[in-house]
Amino acid sequence: MIPGPFDYHRPASVTDAIKLLADLGDEARPLAGGHSLLPMMKLRLATPAHLVDLHGIAGLKGIRRDGDRILIGAMTTQAELLASADIGSSLPILHETALVIADPQVRYRGTLGGNVANGDPGNDMPALMLALDASYRLEGPNGAREIAAREFYQGAYFTALEPGEILTEVSVPVPPAGHGYAYEKLKRKVGDYATAAAAVVLTMAGGKVATCMIALTNLHETPLLATDAAKAVIGTALDDAALKAAASAARDIMQPASDARGPAEYRKHVGGIMVMRALQRAASRAK
Repeated sequence: MIPGPFDYHRPASVTDAIKLLADLGDEARPLAGGHSLLPMMKLRLATPAHLVDLHGIAGLKGIRRDGDRILIGAMTTQAELLASADIGSSLPILHETALVIADPQVRYRGTLGGNVANGDPGNDMPALMLALDASYRLEGPNGAREIAAREFYQGAYFTALEPGEILTEVSVPVPPAGHGYAYEKLKRKVGDYATAAAAVVLTMAGGKVATCMIALTNLHETPLLATDAAKAVIGTALDDAALKAAASAARDIMQPASDARGPAEYRKHVGGIMVMRALQRAASRAK
């Protein structure tokens, strides 16, 4: 299908973009990679009168290290994440997750900011941001503010973004040296959303789990931080009992929809399997 008519704007700075969004109001939408917005426009599920294209804003791109954090501009593409030596050495799970997002054609255009800001429960990066305890810089008519990723997601396609605000930067603390990590994703085919997926970041000491974070993708209307599942493995050597306890605790918070990927009970079942696989693989990488 063909989108409805709209006016196209290409600001050169964040300030210009914010002013445009404020002046145009509810009839305007910011455009990042466009992989979520444009299909909705083609189906007439979204009919903005104005598109504010963020691609002309150089300040929204780039990856840099600031102390113990990695700062990533919102318009940095998945392909640029994959090409970054800083990401590969400091945040390898980000590299691993970017590799399973859609396909190379999409990754060359799709952006980190668009993936995390849209509030789509099927997107891969939001759960990873919860596991990494990332924060987002939001800028709007009332200035700039920082918000934890864990406080950002409120419902399917509903986030903490206020009218006129845009997400400009993602800040991720660098995990400790020797940490283990894994992103396990079950999908029907290349390019599909996850039937179920789990992100794990952990550390080991003396053969036992010392710290652990587990987050879940597409198993609720928002990404989920599986706190009780992580607690279930702390202090264990990840034996079968610990893995099953973690999977059970993770399933307790899952509320997936029944859809073309399978009925809800099936998706919860495989969600638990993704948790166990991610824990095992993360532990095998920990030093």
